[in-house]
Amino acid sequence: MNWDEWKKTWKQALELFLALALAIAFYFFLLRFYSFKRSIRSVINILMPFIYGGVMAYLLKTPCNFFDKFWEAFLPEKWKKHKTGISVLTVLILVFLILYTLLRTVIPQVVSSITVLAGMVPEQVNHFFDWVSSYLNSEGVVQNYVRPIAEDLSTKMVDWANTDLLPYLQNIVANTLNSLVGIVSNLGIGFIVCVYALCARKKFARQGKAVVYSILNPKYADSFMNELRFADKTFDGFLSGKILDSAIVGLICYGFCLIMAFTRGFSNGILISLIIGVTNIIPYFGPFIGAVPTTLMILMSDPIGAVIFLIFIIILQQFDGNVLGPKLLAGSVGLSGFWVLFSITVFGGFFGFVGVLIGVPVFAVIYDLIRKLVRRGLQRHHKAELLEDENRIGEEVTETKPARLSPGEHLEQKLDERILRRELEAMEKAQEEEMKEKEQKMQDSSRQKANGAEKKTGKNRRREGNSLKQNNTDIE
Repeated sequence: MNWDEWKKTWKQALELFLALALAIAFYFFLLRFYSFKRSIRSVINILMPFIYGGVMAYLLKTPCNFFDKFWEAFLPEKWKKHKTGISVLTVLILVFLILYTLLRTVIPQVVSSITVLAGMVPEQVNHFFDWVSSYLNSEGVVQNYVRPIAEDLSTKMVDWANTDLLPYLQNIVANTLNSLVGIVSNLGIGFIVCVYALCARKKFARQGKAVVYSILNPKYADSFMNELRFADKTFDGFLSGKILDSAIVGLICYGFCLIMAFTRGFSNGILISLIIGVTNIIPYFGPFIGAVPTTLMILMSDPIGAVIFLIFIIILQQFDGNVLGPKLLAGSVGLSGFWVLFSITVFGGFFGFVGVLIGVPVFAVIYDLIRKLVRRGLQRHHKAELLEDENRIGEEVTETKPARLSPGEHLEQKLDERILRRELEAMEKAQEEEMKEKEQKMQDSSRQKANGAEKKTGKNRRREGNSLKQNNTDIE
């Protein structure tokens, strides 16, 4: 057996060994899944401050990059080297102002609304069923059938509120207070990590890129960096766009609640708007999750108002889904509705609420990677016709529309133009100063030459005068 046959045999044996090892490892992973899950959870608990800090730094990365450009466009030259620190300080001040506003205005009203709502649940239930009973009393045909059911349901609702709802809320408050110390400490350390990460984010990016190119082949390193940039763009575009979209939806809902407060006596407008805005972050299911509890809250005190509110929520979600959302999230993920639903269901089942939030961008990255692998495989096997079909299917899923800059992108473009203009002005100024220095040097050199010539002429004249005097003396 020659060397090539030995090499081929050893390669096959190694592949078989690796396949068996992976199969055995996967079997023990499934066998000890819950132990593995507990171990991973303990590691995550240890790293939780750094996870908090990383998440906060990633969310604040985009505004920090924006203020980097802003301060570079307006700061004097001697302050530009401190633009990163100034940008981070600016973003942190804005975040603290927003948090201070929430703590001073929104949070106390939300807590008060929850407290009042929890205490008024039995009364509101009785009021609702009294309204139902009075309505049914006016309808003699149905009151004999519906009234007993309504009274029984009213009794059960009151009992449920007293026996189940209030203890459940008390348990939630107790558990929240018990874990509050750990959350505060993790957030404190996470904030420090966030500040360090934001200030050194460009250095970390350069170090990470150097590590990737030192380990991988340049071809694979380029592919890895391209996928990493795509993942960053997808996550950043989806999260920032979705947060802005949800904030706008919450503000619109609050405006409607203010109008209804004057017309129909709506209460808990801030709490309702907060629920609508927060749940709107969840793709696909979020509007329904937020609409159900808020409608029930209003239904307890004003059934007609609840119907009006439900109609408004349907109109608002149609506006958000067809007008506002596409404007803010256009091209951020590039997935069809089926894959959005699939990613939310799967990641939500595995990772809970966090999976629901990050499932869409994570699956968008996986989908893009699979699409590129499929395209590469079709090209390798010379299946150009299938590649054309795949491209046509992709075009049907994501319609290409003319690129239109968002207000933020337009502002960044203006800042880039100002930065470029300032750099050109600085270059022209430097060239002018350099020309002035050259002219000054030329003038100085010519002046020195003239002075040297004058001195030489004076010396020659003195020398001639001295020689004449000496000649006259010799003649005498």
